[in-house]
Amino acid sequence: MALGFVRPARPEDAPEIARVQITTWRGAYRRMFPAHVLAQLDVAALTDGWTEAITAPPSPRHRVLIAVEQGETAEHVVGFAAAGPADEQALAPEEPPLPEGIAAVTDLLIEPRWGRRGHGSRLLAAAVDLWREDGFRYAVAWAYDADAVMRKFLESAGWEPDGAGRALDVDDLLVPQLRLHVEL
Repeated sequence: MALGFVRPARPEDAPEIARVQITTWRGAYRRMFPAHVLAQLDVAALTDGWTEAITAPPSPRHRVLIAVEQGETAEHVVGFAAAGPADEQALAPEEPPLPEGIAAVTDLLIEPRWGRRGHGSRLLAAAVDLWREDGFRYAVAWAYDADAVMRKFLESAGWEPDGAGRALDVDDLLVPQLRLHVEL
């Protein structure tokens, strides 16, 4: 019987976080992004970025959490979440800064083969607990319009679109996103 849990990421988790990110993007987003863009994802560069996010976050309220599935003989990093205070990355184009007290999810990914086992819910619940401890009252997250799974997951947890939208320019392809929010 497998056991799932969430814990803060440690520097030695960075390669697994990068692996989960690349695997998830190449699987779940293969119809959203050009194949050559996904093929260019660099595990070493992502590992370096995650190591920095874990060891030198911009503030104590910036955190990286990992979801772990513990089997009878091994543990597997199966997903991760990264969040912190809302900043310019949380904004729609031409939008003024968001008020204080808003957390922003920058990443929330579960490797597809480990999906539907409660790992995303555990990650989100752990993040909400930390946001409340840090005094956040609301949270926002961007989801790709074409990522029905992420939107359905967040909406099932009480998140709603807040009317903001943007499009990421990925190799001259505009990939639309919508922002969801929730009161904590």
